[in-house]
Amino acid sequence: MVGLKEELLKSIWHAFTALDLDRSGKVSKSQLKARRRGAGVLSHNLCTVLNVPHDPVALEEHFRDDDEGPVSNQGYMPYLNKFILEKVQGNFDKVEFNRMCWTLCAKKNLSKTPLLISDEDAFKVWVIFNFLSEDKYPLIIVPEEIEYLLKKITEAMGAGWQQEQFDHYKIALNTSREGLSAWELIDLIGSGQFSKGMDRQTVSMAINEVFNELILDVLKQGYMLKKGHKRKNWMERWFVLKPNIISYYVSEDLKDKKGDIILDGNCCVEALPDRDGKKCLFLIKCLDKTFEISASDKKKKQEWIQAIQSTVNLLRAGSPPPHKEARQRRKELRQKLLAEQEELERQMKELQVANENKQKELETVRKQLEAAAARAAEEEKKRLQTQVELQDRFSLELEREKMVRQKMEEQVAQKSSELEQYLQRVRELEEMYKQLQEALEDEKQARQDEETVRKLQARLLEEETAKRAELEKWHLQQQQTIQMTEAEKQELENQRIIKEQALQVAMQQLKQLELERKEALEQYEEVKKKLETAANNTKSWKDKVAHHEGLIRLIEPGSKNPHLITNWGPAAFTEAELEQRQKSWKGKKATSE
Repeated sequence: MVGLKEELLKSIWHAFTALDLDRSGKVSKSQLKARRRGAGVLSHNLCTVLNVPHDPVALEEHFRDDDEGPVSNQGYMPYLNKFILEKVQGNFDKVEFNRMCWTLCAKKNLSKTPLLISDEDAFKVWVIFNFLSEDKYPLIIVPEEIEYLLKKITEAMGAGWQQEQFDHYKIALNTSREGLSAWELIDLIGSGQFSKGMDRQTVSMAINEVFNELILDVLKQGYMLKKGHKRKNWMERWFVLKPNIISYYVSEDLKDKKGDIILDGNCCVEALPDRDGKKCLFLIKCLDKTFEISASDKKKKQEWIQAIQSTVNLLRAGSPPPHKEARQRRKELRQKLLAEQEELERQMKELQVANENKQKELETVRKQLEAAAARAAEEEKKRLQTQVELQDRFSLELEREKMVRQKMEEQVAQKSSELEQYLQRVRELEEMYKQLQEALEDEKQARQDEETVRKLQARLLEEETAKRAELEKWHLQQQQTIQMTEAEKQELENQRIIKEQALQVAMQQLKQLELERKEALEQYEEVKKKLETAANNTKSWKDKVAHHEGLIRLIEPGSKNPHLITNWGPAAFTEAELEQRQKSWKGKKATSE
């Protein structure tokens, strides 16, 4: 009953939407009065066509004027569910029910543009829409069901299906909305966009055939001869096969019904040989009666036998009609594809987040590399600056040492000149001494001169001793200065070696950072390739799904012959070839032994 309620709600939804009964919330008294009037009309008509007793008191109570009424803030649906749909038993005419709902909503919603189909055909398309639409409101029919319906109509017209044309239409539709409403579907079929070259009668017959199959559950229909139970005469009848009954009429207008053949799991159908001048006979066995029927030809006979037997098999299995089961499978497939698509989108989002995180990591590594490169450049700059400073300092020290050495050389030269002068004076004194020796003639004068000379000699010796001590002092200072210069030079050389070692360490760190940057770039390229591979796989998957959607793979029987399985695969050799090879192997083995 839940499935029946859902089917009824779709048709009723169009009606109470057209009557503005679907709006909830506080309304004015005039609006509430208009709603009460519209709800009364709809409720009375629904109770009439659904064979449900009408309760006007409950309706009035539901639409009271005061704010305490349950409908003033809940709408028409609670009343519809409680007082009408809960009482439906299924003993009503579905076509009349749909026609009543159509009458209430068609005038307001049907397009004013002239269509290539009649109002009756538009009504049938509307009923088919309710059958194929999704179970959510507002009602729409998705592109897959539109394609299914258009294919059925095209096949019924005997025309070829234009898949490429529909693909273009589907692409244009998917860019703007999820599907079509009932009135948009009527405009699409009535525009003749997918039935070009067909007249109105052909299109109408095709719509009627699809309507009979999907809505009236007509599995097969046609003229055949039936043998009477009393007179035993043969009469032509129009047979209509449904999931649990075969009805037969005087003609295909279905006005004069002659009887029914009730089908259940205990029924069976059998082919009969030709007899009494009748050909293409078959028999339908039920629990209480047996029916003999003659088809027009062998092909029709086989088609009817297969159709009736398939119907009985479905009844035994408790399965729904094929078109309802196919609709359910399409819905389940769409839900599965939707779930897979959502899962893919989730995975793509995860990949995108991972990619963004990787991008951030790469950006962080790049910034670190740039910072390291900047630090390395700064270190190199400092090293060069330090090297230049050290070179300048070393040059300055060399110049200073050179100046000190020059001063020492000048001092040494001055001391040498003074020594030369001293020696010259010594030679002069010696000459004077010789002259004094020669002047012995004047003894007194000589003694005085000798005393004077002795005093002078003593003074000169003192001066010579002082000069010698001063010279030794200058010589010691010169040696100390030379030793200090050598120590400073050695210290500068050690500092230069230490700076060069620090430069080598910095260069090695720079090379290591360069290698880490290259590895990060390679990881980024790998992640990028994986993303491209995932996008290509997604596109290939969608193409395969679109290509195989709706197709049924036939299961063929396998070979009845036994299979031989060898290292080369199943059935690589026949039995004769295998025996021949075994003999050859045994011969080779005997020869080798």
